[in-house]
Amino acid sequence: LEGGVPVAARLDERAPEAPNADSTAVLGAVRSHHADLVLVAPGARITGERLRKVAWALHDAGLELAVFPGLVEVSVKRLETLSAGGLAVLRVAPPVSRGVQTLLKSVLDRAGAGIGLLLLSPVFLGIVLAIRLGSRGPAFYRQQRIGRDGVPFTMWKFRTMVVDADRLKDELSGANENDGLMFKIRRDPRVTRVGRLLRRTSMDELPQLLNVLGGQMSLVGPRPPLPEEVARYDEVELRRLTVRPGMTGLWQISGRSDLSWDETIQLDLQYVDNWSFTSDVDVMGRTLRAVVDGRGAY
Repeated sequence: LEGGVPVAARLDERAPEAPNADSTAVLGAVRSHHADLVLVAPGARITGERLRKVAWALHDAGLELAVFPGLVEVSVKRLETLSAGGLAVLRVAPPVSRGVQTLLKSVLDRAGAGIGLLLLSPVFLGIVLAIRLGSRGPAFYRQQRIGRDGVPFTMWKFRTMVVDADRLKDELSGANENDGLMFKIRRDPRVTRVGRLLRRTSMDELPQLLNVLGGQMSLVGPRPPLPEEVARYDEVELRRLTVRPGMTGLWQISGRSDLSWDETIQLDLQYVDNWSFTSDVDVMGRTLRAVVDGRGAY
């Protein structure tokens, strides 16, 4: 398997020694391995003329041909085929960053956050009482995170840990189960009994609706990073900061804390590069299922 596709055979990209060597080799490999599709990847020696002859042979034999353009994590919605000077050209549209879709996202964020805060106010009160009765300390936890364009902001959450959790973090550094910049422990001893339930149901993140209403966050977006994480970002990872972070996102519905650092980065970049309003709606719907499932929430 390569990229989830079963590969039947590979052919040398060197120039053929005989005029029909390419076609003969390709057809032989197709029949030998009962292949369903011939996929041609970019290569310095795979010229347009060579590809044209292979296409003739395959189509005459009733077989399929596809050309891989070499792009990764690009939604097909951003691709458009054009013709220029007799050549087939693939246009890659830039990510959506303005227009009607972004306006709809802003309206959904503010309206959703406002309505959510109003409807969930009794739930907020119940959680506050449970936290205060369950352990010493305030009900809310404030933490500095980095938002769009690298601007820091104060993110709100319900407190799920003991009051001196940040001080104890250094003592637990050796137990970190994440392979990247994030700090995650499956059975973190700093988490309170009430906090464990809040994390399991993701209700600890409900106060972030205040951040959404204030414009620092979005309902859907990349995971909001810590300043110490951003300080170690490379050029690729910094691209996450081109949009507002979200309460939920592809990372939330794909495993949350079970994901590796690289997997989290790739999901966030996939969101940034291929965002659309309909994708936000889809993520919000899948978030409800992820919360019920509880996988990766700890």
